[in-house]
Amino acid sequence: MTDTNYKAHFALLGANIIYGANFLIAKGLMPEKIGASGLVLIRIIAAGILFWIVKLFVNEKVNKRDYILLALCGLFGASVNMLLFFHGLNLTSPIDASIIITATPVIVLIFSAIILKEKITTNKYIGIFIGAVGAIILIVHGKSAGGNSSFLGNLFVFFNSCTYGLYLVLVKPLMKKYKAITVVSWVFLFGLIFTFPFGINNLISTNFNAFTTNTYLAIAFVVIGTTFLTYLFNIYALNYVPPSVNGSYIYLQPVVSFILVSIYAFAYGNNEYAKDINWIKIASCVLVIFGVYLISRKKPLNFSKKTISN
Repeated sequence: MTDTNYKAHFALLGANIIYGANFLIAKGLMPEKIGASGLVLIRIIAAGILFWIVKLFVNEKVNKRDYILLALCGLFGASVNMLLFFHGLNLTSPIDASIIITATPVIVLIFSAIILKEKITTNKYIGIFIGAVGAIILIVHGKSAGGNSSFLGNLFVFFNSCTYGLYLVLVKPLMKKYKAITVVSWVFLFGLIFTFPFGINNLISTNFNAFTTNTYLAIAFVVIGTTFLTYLFNIYALNYVPPSVNGSYIYLQPVVSFILVSIYAFAYGNNEYAKDINWIKIASCVLVIFGVYLISRKKPLNFSKKTISN
């Protein structure tokens, strides 16, 4: 693996650690402080401004023929995707949401094979299978173990995975043609156009006087961390790894979410989240981590002897 590939994998690792923390942090904002649609609109506006500030230093024009594809990326990657996710998270538990997100790699593989004709290697099949086993165990056991999961919320998060998986595939050709900041800036601009009608009333009705310092810090994390940095990390990584590998790192999100919810549940005595924590889920998370390792591994797993040339 080259240095560039290592950097791409570190970028994906950092992005998904931030995503994992976002489940708990964003959940704490809704709906008491702000509604889901209003939070999404704040996220897109603020992060979009940051992207376009950076874009000012990059002089690159976009071909008119690519605006349609950029609009589709804005629709699926920065509008529908976020609205479905935050509305789903608002209704269900952080651990449930982080588990369901792991459906994304499978969706990415399907879209990659259909749209990009990407080859699916044996390692990816095995890694997806092992990671999926861990995720399925978490989902099935989650219902019997208690907690506050919601069918509608889980359904929203699943559809979010579908739209995000499609976005990862659609944006790949654009990344080969333009710089990362150019692509993501336009994605967020189109995302704002699609999101504005759904979020403006919710945002206007928000009582900002009730916001505390922690509220603003949480929103800053959602905007700067979960949006600005993670999109840049993912876009950068897509330059050097296939969409399926990018999507596979999403398996780390339930692990991070699980750890943070565990700390929140036991260190701060939150019984509601404590119901979702047990050894079966810990074992499942180990499977998830191993699945990510196999998917990111380029060399096939085999036990054949290497040929030595004289």
